[in-house]
Amino acid sequence: MAAIDLYRDVRGQGPAMLCLHGHPGNRQSMAVFTDVLSAHYRTISPDLRGYGLSHTSIPFSMADHLDDLEAVLTSLNIEKFWLLGWSLGGILALELALRHPDRVLGLIGVATAARPRSDHPPISRQLLTYSALAGISNGLVPGHPWIIEHWGRRSLFQYLVARQTPAVYRYLAREGISAYLGTSRLAQQALSQALRDGYDARSRLSEIRCPCLWLIGDRDRHITPAASQETARLLPHCDVRLYEETAHLFPWEVPNLVCQDILTWLTHPDRTGPATSDH
Repeated sequence: MAAIDLYRDVRGQGPAMLCLHGHPGNRQSMAVFTDVLSAHYRTISPDLRGYGLSHTSIPFSMADHLDDLEAVLTSLNIEKFWLLGWSLGGILALELALRHPDRVLGLIGVATAARPRSDHPPISRQLLTYSALAGISNGLVPGHPWIIEHWGRRSLFQYLVARQTPAVYRYLAREGISAYLGTSRLAQQALSQALRDGYDARSRLSEIRCPCLWLIGDRDRHITPAASQETARLLPHCDVRLYEETAHLFPWEVPNLVCQDILTWLTHPDRTGPATSDH
């Protein structure tokens, strides 16, 4: 299938960094990273096919995402680049690094794994009801303590974030709702098919020779810490950061700490110098 032209935000100047969102998601959900990183890097945050403003009416597979991303890099004349991927975006980042080992300068995986596994409890009708109440009311009055206490803690939000704070709920209102509403049925089908097919890239991870950083929430129920840590162990050059009392959306729970850890890792002497040029 031919690549499509992805809608994207491009910010800053310097070494290129391709920032890939999760599911559900869109480019705006990556602002928690790009607001900071664009001061030092040229950040490219696309809406993946079937998400946000990258509309499609034709069924597609996960491999089509990679073709789309390659087209973005070509259109922007980017040869060498860094990768940052959150959840599904981390899986796509792994696949891009496997396709282009000589072009990827480094890889940052956020709440992601080469063999994604979940221990999320069954979703009951009651959970869905509380989730709808929490989502709608929080969209109207972001971060209100009453909403968090009475609806948020009883909703699916309890598994997405461990820290039930107003600041986290403001992220959910600002970026989470639009990400959910902008995720198409075709995008859901493509991801579901990949999971049914038993996606597992563990046997190929030894081929990724670039430096990697793996960021993990210790209470993640969507992609378990064990799955993420297994991926980190199998990557030849991988550092790990584990965030206590955080879940799958931990960049919204501890945004300053996460971004500082990323910048510290990126500016290590082993990862600076001429190699960080776009060309």
